[in-house]
Amino acid sequence: MSKIAELTFEEAMDELQEVVKQLEDDHLPLEKSITLYERGMQLSKHCDDKLKQAEEKITLIVNENNEQVPFDIEEEPS
Repeated sequence: MSKIAELTFEEAMDELQEVVKQLEDDHLPLEKSITLYERGMQLSKHCDDKLKQAEEKITLIVNENNEQVPFDIEEEPS
């Protein structure tokens, strides 16, 4: 397993999907499940952070060009 901080958004999402697949397997030992769950949570946070960084960058670009932001970064998805 690579360091999460070094992963791109896409790499982290791919690994997160693999973690979910493994966790859905009924035959995992409890300790392995806990380890995978912890890794999944870390990957999820990393992806969320990357998305927030991208939104901030887009907002900055839009503001520099005196455009309206195409989305509300304060609004939580429903």
